[in-house]
Amino acid sequence: MNEDKLRDWLNKRKELRGQLDAQSLFEQIRLGDINALGKGITLLESTLETDREKAQELVNLSLPHTGKSLRVGITGVPGVGKSTFIETFGTLLIEQGKKVAVLAIDPSSERSHGSILGDKTRMEKLSQNPKAFIRPSAAGDSLGGVARRTREATYLCELAGFDIILIETVGVGQSETTVHSMVDFFMLLMLSGAGDELQGIKRGIMEMADLLVVTKADGDNIAKAKKARTEYKNAMHLFPPNSSNWIPKSCISSVYNREMMEEVIGVLFDFEEKMTASGFIARNRRDQDQYWFEESLKELILDHFYRQKTFKTEVGELKQAVREGRITSFEAARLVFTNYTNKNGGN
Repeated sequence: MNEDKLRDWLNKRKELRGQLDAQSLFEQIRLGDINALGKGITLLESTLETDREKAQELVNLSLPHTGKSLRVGITGVPGVGKSTFIETFGTLLIEQGKKVAVLAIDPSSERSHGSILGDKTRMEKLSQNPKAFIRPSAAGDSLGGVARRTREATYLCELAGFDIILIETVGVGQSETTVHSMVDFFMLLMLSGAGDELQGIKRGIMEMADLLVVTKADGDNIAKAKKARTEYKNAMHLFPPNSSNWIPKSCISSVYNREMMEEVIGVLFDFEEKMTASGFIARNRRDQDQYWFEESLKELILDHFYRQKTFKTEVGELKQAVREGRITSFEAARLVFTNYTNKNGGN
């Protein structure tokens, strides 16, 4: 391609991008256009100010058409087989007449900030199903095991008509529980046969789980999986009752055993039926809306702060001072805060 043709092609791309307004995207996604859904999520993840405004308009248009899906969070330790489990789980849900969206979050490198985004290749069969949508996203520097705009992405998936939205987090860790604040049902996948089954398990994560699934229960590992399930079940009985009054369940699973996987689906549907009837899902979503209002406010305040060149320079200088031991981290933070509030008329 010569230089003139390349320039024309780039100009056309730019022109098309400008024409793709929020209203057009909204209408296309509402009709179930998967390509438009992908573009919408890309728009949500953009850091450009013009895209942010367009993304917010798209979310506002979508909100009246959301709330009809079941949002499911799936987490687990690395190596537990999340992607393989989700592919089989999603395929069986589709066989039962559901449309399934998967928002798969890949960890980002602390050093390069890059991400492999390989979940689509690991879910090859599911990705080819016309009733499925798989969107891998990089976690970036977001805590909670989810990407920066995962919650808004669920709205667009609901707008597109997906019945069940599976959010796969990067794995279990101290900060990787934010997904619980954006889903209706929280599933924790665990391995068996790794020594003391309860050692190293974060109690907080187990307390949030609506269902604990011991994976890879096949071959010589079935007995170990059953033993682990019993130990987890006994441990979960010691936790205080949750606000939903749902009694957490435990299962064993194998992607090669349809009966085991259907038991997991049965628990999910039982939860949906009972929690919808009790009004818990609706109440929980209102609580989540309040939580995300506070989180969004914090994000906007921080964004406003770091956009001010004066304080960006000051923070950089104080970071270096902290590193060199010339000032404590607490003193440095207080100094920045005091200067910021004084400039903005605060107390």
